[in-house]
Amino acid sequence: MPNPFFLLAILLTLAAFSSYVNHRFLGLPTTVALMGISLLLALGTVGLTRLGWPLQGSVEHLLKEVNLSQTLLGGALSFLLFAATLNVQFKEFHEQRWRVASLAFLSTTLSLFLVAGMAYYLFRWLGLNIPLLYCLIFGSLISPTDPVAVLGLLKKAGAPISLETKIVGESLFNDGVGIAGFSLFLDSLLATGPQMDVVWTDALILLVREAGGGLLLGWALGWVTVKLIKGIDHYPVEVLLTLALVSGGYALGLALHVSGPLVVATAGLLVGYYGREEAMSEKSRANLDSFWELVDEILNALLFVLVGLQVTAVQLEWDYLVAAGLMIVAVLLARAISVGIPGAALRVFGGTTERHGVALLTWGGLRGAISVALALSLPPGREHDLILTVTYAIVAFSILVQGTTLPWLLRRLLRPETSQG
Repeated sequence: MPNPFFLLAILLTLAAFSSYVNHRFLGLPTTVALMGISLLLALGTVGLTRLGWPLQGSVEHLLKEVNLSQTLLGGALSFLLFAATLNVQFKEFHEQRWRVASLAFLSTTLSLFLVAGMAYYLFRWLGLNIPLLYCLIFGSLISPTDPVAVLGLLKKAGAPISLETKIVGESLFNDGVGIAGFSLFLDSLLATGPQMDVVWTDALILLVREAGGGLLLGWALGWVTVKLIKGIDHYPVEVLLTLALVSGGYALGLALHVSGPLVVATAGLLVGYYGREEAMSEKSRANLDSFWELVDEILNALLFVLVGLQVTAVQLEWDYLVAAGLMIVAVLLARAISVGIPGAALRVFGGTTERHGVALLTWGGLRGAISVALALSLPPGREHDLILTVTYAIVAFSILVQGTTLPWLLRRLLRPETSQG
């Protein structure tokens, strides 16, 4: 096995090179640039391999050793989620808590089944007869939106605080729903095979336990951390306490079979507001923000370089690519329906500044590394190859197309309200 330091050195070098090129010449949002440049580099190795320069195998070996699924879901996700929660406007989040909850739980669940149904019939129409259980797994992994991908883009685009709160708040909490559904359906697949054999009462219990347990544990750990921070005024110790909260809370959540992402997101909200407002000095707040901003930037860079390089694992077969193109449209349609129905029920989009809410929530609901990581963890086989190809295409479209056009859409749709104000 290669030296872990050697692997880290390669990834950091690629991330630094991509960041420099973007900052110096391109000026694109960081996530877009890092994924785009690394994707082009990976495709370049594929082309050179076909011309007689065997470089693709080296990239595939690197990705196998790093293992995006284990790296992200095994712990890196916790640090990224915590860094994201520190940027959430807590007062705005509290005012829109029911709207965020409807998007994170109801919309994600509805999207899961809509995507699964569309995928099942679309794959059959294309002659790709994939069992329904695999389609439910696909719906679970592709329905959650990614806070890592969306947060920086929304800030750079100048999105209204209300819209930013809904999209980011949803993406912080819907991972628990997606991962719980993925785990349930994957366990059923491994236990019984591809035939449909899911006990729905068990599914509901699992979701309640994962989501409710994660929220409660996150609140308890966040409250204890705030109390500990309040008793001192020494920022190195305060930073260490937050590191212990993130790593320990995530690990404890997994050990107790509750949602680790929900534990970290909930604890982060408490520390981000009550900790900074009531328990920290100005110097401690500044240092805490700087530390977690740096952690976020580094992990973000490494993560999207890894996602870009994963294109070498994708099966570029014609029927898979056709299915991927059609599923991009299907997933966007499912997103529009799933945010529109709960939104209408709760009258989320009342008022002039949110009359384009469905369109903005649909186009701004980006998918990211979590979806790719879950797809990579599926058992080897034809279904794995198809789902990975379709998932990667949706994520690439989400980041490279939706991410780059979101600022234009915001300006176009919100211009009348802005000019009137």
